[in-house]
Amino acid sequence: MIKLSNMSKSFGKQTILQNVSVDIGANQITGLIGPSGTGKTTLIKCLMGMEKHDTGSIQIDDTAVPNRKLLNKIGYMAQSDSLYHDLTGLENIQFFAHMYGNKISKQNVQSILDLVQLEQDKKKLVQHYSGGMKRRLSLAIALINQPKYLILDEPTVGIDPVLKLSIWNQLHDLKKDSTLLITTHIMDEAMKCDQLLLMKNKGIAASGSPQEILENFGVSDIDQVFLKLEEQEYENAAAN
Repeated sequence: MIKLSNMSKSFGKQTILQNVSVDIGANQITGLIGPSGTGKTTLIKCLMGMEKHDTGSIQIDDTAVPNRKLLNKIGYMAQSDSLYHDLTGLENIQFFAHMYGNKISKQNVQSILDLVQLEQDKKKLVQHYSGGMKRRLSLAIALINQPKYLILDEPTVGIDPVLKLSIWNQLHDLKKDSTLLITTHIMDEAMKCDQLLLMKNKGIAASGSPQEILENFGVSDIDQVFLKLEEQEYENAAAN
């Protein structure tokens, strides 16, 4: 389980996250959603230990973050693709497997390439990949070490709808052995998650299953939840 307790993070005088407390359950897909600038990527970087939180605590498997040993349990896909463009897709996978200290089997490579549908392009230099192909390769690399925790920052940006559906089907299969945290701006993807964390005003404004959140706010889609939160914020400001 991932557990955040009263976690805060600032950059200079600007507070990005304030007193965030949430449990992210094991073997499920948790969606992290919210408008740009609400701290989703900062929260993920704190979870990874890439940014040090200022106050509170973050624990993964009862181990305090940051901890280098935890990185072997985590597969991470960043918003921006970090790939070697002068290597082929296959060489990128092999290189990052070596960085993890894994001797990745041909069977495992094949299953990953099949998942992201890059088998036919595995020997093509990444500099010749489209944006969508680079995102798919980044996802493949995140899966190399068969992680217990899979953290994906907008993994399906630039991917066509048919492949996107296939990837989401595979993500649901992966949760049998992994815990997934995914950021997305696509509301139909949010509805595919087991748990949603709605971020607003430096913290978690609402959480629960997609259906629970819709019922609690008395609306029919997630976009309307954010409109309701805006209305509540305006009413509270007017009252004060």
